[in-house]
Amino acid sequence: MRRAGSIFGLLASLVASLLASLILGLAGPAAARTLVYCSEGNPESLDPGRVTTTTAMNVTWQMFNNLVEFEPGTTTLRPALAESWTVSDEGRTYDFTLREGVRFHANARFAPSRTLDADDVLFSFLRQWRTDHPYHRIGGADFGYFRDLGLAALILGIERLDARRVRFRLREADATFLPNLAQAFGGILSAEYAERLAESGDREELARSPIGTGPFRFAGYRPDLAVRYRGFPDYWRKPARDRAEGSAPIDGLVFSITPNAAVRLTKLKAGECQVAAFPSPADLDAVRSDPDLVLLSGEELNVAYLALNTTRPPMSDVRVRRAINLAIDRQAIVEAVYGAAGRLARNPLPPGSWAFHDGLPEIGFDREAAVRLLAEAGLAGGFETDLWFLPVSRPYNPNGRRVADMIQADLARIGIRANLVTRGWGEYRAALYGGEPTAMLYGWTSDNGDPDNFMNVLLGCQAAAPGGANLARWCDPAYDAAIQAARRTDDREARTRLYREAQERFRAGLPWVPLAHTVVHMATRRAVAGFRMDPLGRYLFEGVTLRD
Repeated sequence: MRRAGSIFGLLASLVASLLASLILGLAGPAAARTLVYCSEGNPESLDPGRVTTTTAMNVTWQMFNNLVEFEPGTTTLRPALAESWTVSDEGRTYDFTLREGVRFHANARFAPSRTLDADDVLFSFLRQWRTDHPYHRIGGADFGYFRDLGLAALILGIERLDARRVRFRLREADATFLPNLAQAFGGILSAEYAERLAESGDREELARSPIGTGPFRFAGYRPDLAVRYRGFPDYWRKPARDRAEGSAPIDGLVFSITPNAAVRLTKLKAGECQVAAFPSPADLDAVRSDPDLVLLSGEELNVAYLALNTTRPPMSDVRVRRAINLAIDRQAIVEAVYGAAGRLARNPLPPGSWAFHDGLPEIGFDREAAVRLLAEAGLAGGFETDLWFLPVSRPYNPNGRRVADMIQADLARIGIRANLVTRGWGEYRAALYGGEPTAMLYGWTSDNGDPDNFMNVLLGCQAAAPGGANLARWCDPAYDAAIQAARRTDDREARTRLYREAQERFRAGLPWVPLAHTVVHMATRRAVAGFRMDPLGRYLFEGVTLRD
């Protein structure tokens, strides 16, 4: 039986490899210069304005540029499509000057007739800002990130000053505005492409066959299989000359969608991919000991948590939420699931954030106190609830099922009967953002390094609306007042004080069970040069090369 199984596995592997070669189009010499990245899941969209997960953001980062960007591997802002900008009117007016000669991609139905200009910037933001824009409803769900950040209310106007200059006028100063523009939703699309699609009555192609200015152009997408790209020879940023000796720039890129961490590692060892996302903590030593592989690690600004839907009884009772926090042995979860890569969470903010409140005590583990709180809430006999767990490994949670199993067992000891539920990654996210679950495992990796990206996007009142990222649907007026005040000043000391006040309000309301912050790992073949870890969870392949 073992021998037959081995033969079957070999045949299956050969068939899979053959199919991958045919589908990914890697036959011939170009294959040697194509890098395959074993990604963890399907993107929910190819439209940078509509993506909300790091999985999808990493898909779009390869194709699009922003006005400003974070220097790779850091949270330091630098110019991108805007070569410069000025801020005036006490922080309420931003004028951006665009680079000259930036070219857009082409595809089978579109060849650009001009380079980047102000019209493209206006189109990219007006479609998100104005509900009457002809492209506002095109491409699926709404522009959740733009909405949750409060940009619809913050922006007073977006104007073309001339072909190379764009002005943003804000209702009030906002310290997060510039770093927010560096997030994925700020990717600049081609207004000319959108016009052509509108003329042909095929606006949906804007998201299905995206056109950007990035280092790689879109070549195809097959759900559950792969996203394909080709290098863009007319890319505005010239490659660095100091690449590793004996290496060549890649002219093709493939995101091979591989949800299972063990399968990703197997494919990496076999050379079927050159970079693999998030190896299991149990496999880290195997990667380290393999002479053909390199293990990369880096601290990301992230958090894993169990969100409790505060609009639903009994989660609407803070005593119940506090009981759940006390009943879960979070330290045991960190040790069993995360190992050395995990750190126990106690706040929404990770310890690496400058606004982290280190004066708050740890959340205790006290089952007897949890039982007393349930009795006070009139639930001495416990209750039944759903508990949703992640179907894919994420940088903040490598094994959603195991975490859910441990939480389920802990809750059972105080009489809470949790029924485990999951769905495919896209359906899972849709259910969470749609407000379907009562208790749900999720997490977050910062997109801009600012505390607002956790405190406001995940817990603000604006984000508690249907479709928002505040999955607990928790709206505390005092909390919200503090985080909104923190946005209106660039005084770091004042912002720190306000965010710490907000963390104290979070601890009083406990809409989450904070679980862990993590060190994130990636694995590569030794032939890969120039790939780096990033604190914002971005995996950028611009400038990456392959040695012979």
